[in-house]
Amino acid sequence: MLKNIFLILIISLIFSSCSKKEVVDQILDEENIEKQMVVAYREGVEALDLGDGLTAYKKFSDAELLYPQSSWAPQSSIMAAYSLYISSYYDDAIFQLERHLKNYPLDKNSGYVHYLIGICYFEQLSDEKKDLAPLKNTQKKLEYIINEYPNSDFAIDAKFKLELTKNILAAKEMHIGRYYMKTEKWIGAINRFKVVINNYDDTVFVDEALHRLVEIYFKIGYEAEAKKIAYTLGYNYGSSEWYKNSYKLFNKTYKPIKIDKNNKETGKTHNFLLKKFKSIFE
Repeated sequence: MLKNIFLILIISLIFSSCSKKEVVDQILDEENIEKQMVVAYREGVEALDLGDGLTAYKKFSDAELLYPQSSWAPQSSIMAAYSLYISSYYDDAIFQLERHLKNYPLDKNSGYVHYLIGICYFEQLSDEKKDLAPLKNTQKKLEYIINEYPNSDFAIDAKFKLELTKNILAAKEMHIGRYYMKTEKWIGAINRFKVVINNYDDTVFVDEALHRLVEIYFKIGYEAEAKKIAYTLGYNYGSSEWYKNSYKLFNKTYKPIKIDKNNKETGKTHNFLLKKFKSIFE
């Protein structure tokens, strides 16, 4: 009986000592991994300082993978995405940022992540001529930031960029509408100009869109509708050159104007940037 008890005690001591050793080894391993993670993170910061975004991305990704349970992991994930952003790998940065939102849904920096996604979309707009998807994605993300984080610093910049984005979208609609006018596809032109008036009523193109509708309705014989829209144009944009052009339509001295793609809008903020974006679709 005593022998059995003694044997049980010996076995328990052996297992107890083994478990303690395993715990110690685990702690040492975790400390070693954490040190490696810190080193990788610091190397990522150094690479960023040198302007080497791709090396920085690799280092921050390594830091996240080395210790995914630590508080450093979400920060490393964001820095990896930022490294791709400054390297102009916008689509890859968006993928990384969306992965971050899935992996770290409670991260306190989620607002910045959404903002950076919006900026990545926005940075690609200057190359956009045909596909509406990037423009719509930009608008959607910027509106989300403004609505979800209204008091943040991100919202201030998002509002400015949203204004520019809407002007680009409106410019695209105006470009197509002008083309339909030239080819006398009146219904298509009317629909395009109405999109500008209904969806982008805070852009620099609304007064021209109203005038184009006046022109079209007058030309196809809907004079009452033309006058109605001209009244709206005069009420809201009485000092606009486009209103003056519409007014001439109802006088015998009126001469049809040529569609001026380089029309300069005045009295608008950020005019130098808006003019640049308008030219994308000219």
